[in-house]
Amino acid sequence: MLTNLISIVDDDASVLRTSTLLIESFGFRAAGFESAELFLRSGELHETSCLIVDVRMPGMSGLQLQSKLAALDCKIPIIFITAYDDKASRMRALEAGAVAFLGKPFSDEILLQTIRSALRGQLGVRKNLISLVDDDESIRRTTTLLIESFGFHAAAFESAESFLKSGQLHETSCLIIDLQMPGMNGLQLQSQLAAAGYKVPVVFITAYDKEESRQQALQAGAVAFLSKPFNDGLLLQTIRAALRQDGGNAKSK
Repeated sequence: MLTNLISIVDDDASVLRTSTLLIESFGFRAAGFESAELFLRSGELHETSCLIVDVRMPGMSGLQLQSKLAALDCKIPIIFITAYDDKASRMRALEAGAVAFLGKPFSDEILLQTIRSALRGQLGVRKNLISLVDDDESIRRTTTLLIESFGFHAAAFESAESFLKSGQLHETSCLIIDLQMPGMNGLQLQSQLAAAGYKVPVVFITAYDKEESRQQALQAGAVAFLSKPFNDGLLLQTIRAALRQDGGNAKSK
């Protein structure tokens, strides 16, 4: 692991210092730069295995640095970090190939997992669509942003019925479902998908964790049954476990 150099570009000296120490504690080599211009002029540019970049900085911004590296045909995996998470910047970064877009503060575990994904060259995760079905608007909004920060595509639906009617059903690689919802509940949606022959991996989330419901969901093939609130690292691990399942969202013949 020590052969990998992780470079951090951030104009905040305290963030630069703590991030460098954290990355070194993971067992990587780390180099910190207070501006994009300093990084580009450094000898570490061609040694860098993964680049962690702040979005907003004086001079060249993180997004401008990403564009500059692309123009130079420098294919370093990039992780964006920001205290100002806006959807336009997030989409621009991810569409240009960023591994992830993390809002400050983020947990040590999320950073480590994201770096490992970058080093494994997992830019392909963005091909995966993660669909979320939850009648709670605030949960839909925050969970969608979190999933996108991991580098996946995300689509959110307020009901099982709206998900079934959408064109996203056949594109979904992993389905995250609330258990209790008006109309069709999560268990009923799971049953309907199974009856129709869809093998999309299902992850249940609920604020009402009952053993009977948990057993019913898992026995019917759910990947996991998570109680709200759950931590970011657990959700990321669960999604990855779901995507490793054979069959994807293919329909049985």
